Amino acid sequence: MVVGRALIANPDLVERWQGGHPENEPRPELFYGPGAEGYTDYPFLETA
Repeated sequence: MVVGRALIANPDLVERWQGGHPENEPRPELFYGPGAEGYTDYPFLETA
């Protein structure tokens, strides 16, 4: 199973899968960018 992009977009991926919660959509246009945007700014489940 491939989980790389899902893990980048969902810092709490395991909890989302366990609870059947929706996942954040990855933003591939920000992949390989020079900053943190698109890697560390996805919301956690409790703030989504």
